[in-house]
Amino acid sequence: MAIGSLAAPPIYPTCETDFARAWLDVDVSALRHNADVLRARAGVPLLVMVKANSYGVGAVAVAHALGVPFVDQPAGARAPWGVGIASLDEAEALREAGCTGRIVCLQPLLPDELPRAHGLTVRPALHRHADIAQWRALGGDRPWHLSIDTGMARAGVRWDAVAPLAEAVAAHPPEGVFTHFHSADESIASRDQQEARFADALTTLGPALPSTALRHLDNSGAIATRAVGSPGQLARPGIALYAGMFAAELGLRQVVHLRARVIDLRDVREGESVSYGATWQAPGPRRIATVACGYADGYRRHLSNAGVVLINGVRCPVVGRVTMDMIMVDVTHTSCDLGTVATLIGRDGTDELSTEMVAALADVSPYELLVGLTLRVPPVYKAGF
Repeated sequence: MAIGSLAAPPIYPTCETDFARAWLDVDVSALRHNADVLRARAGVPLLVMVKANSYGVGAVAVAHALGVPFVDQPAGARAPWGVGIASLDEAEALREAGCTGRIVCLQPLLPDELPRAHGLTVRPALHRHADIAQWRALGGDRPWHLSIDTGMARAGVRWDAVAPLAEAVAAHPPEGVFTHFHSADESIASRDQQEARFADALTTLGPALPSTALRHLDNSGAIATRAVGSPGQLARPGIALYAGMFAAELGLRQVVHLRARVIDLRDVREGESVSYGATWQAPGPRRIATVACGYADGYRRHLSNAGVVLINGVRCPVVGRVTMDMIMVDVTHTSCDLGTVATLIGRDGTDELSTEMVAALADVSPYELLVGLTLRVPPVYKAGF
């Protein structure tokens, strides 16, 4: 829908007063839909990434929505195999909320963190002989996952240096073994090379690695670019679950909808400027709305004079620099009042500003955009819009 086109029915037809400023609507129905799509495409159970508070969406709420077991909720029929995190603080927040499901920490832990991981029944990613021995010594025969580096050069044992670990692996076999693709969505050749290196590493380990070890390789990019299902027994979607990437290609639904209210209105004359630095001057008489959301709320400063918001289903350009707490929007071609809801990311009426589109306008990664959205705005969880 072009700027200035006819208005569609607004997402909020009345001036609700639950939120006087800005908030994040999270569509849990879209989350479930996306998980179903990714599971069907991968053809294996999912180890869903909820690190960084589920990319800013809310780890506890996401786990609940997907049917992960909690003390007050049995595992859902379509629940993922488990959830993936990057820090023990993230695991502790899930456990304190009552999560009883499998939690895998895919980031390496320091030796003095392993007792805490043990206490939280977290499955750590290990790749050092001493850490595997320490984990075994902690007792209880707790599961762990072997991390193999096939080219990311970030974490794990190199694919061509796994042989010295064979004895430790045989003494305390891992539940799973995995690698991480660095460019699966950009280069199928690189993905295939890393997959071949992973296979070589498994061959080197030979009988030390049990046949029951769960292999997991595919991230969102690999799931999206394969013509057939994922190899191994698990797949690890992250950004795609939240429709930050691959939405159009896979038929994923928008999950996050950033809303804020119009808190001021004014008319400016031709040649008058708006916001810091006077980077925008009105080309003629314009009606300007001030919207209560800025870069402290995760709406990136690079969207200055580049972003667009939906008001009453009409696209309205951001004018002038994005400020810490507010943005200014040209509403000359639509009607709005104080309290009218603006959609900065997501759907309003028949139009939608996808996460991927807004990230492109801001010249940032969709990952960066998502994780910053709940800096200050409260999330609200709803089943559809």
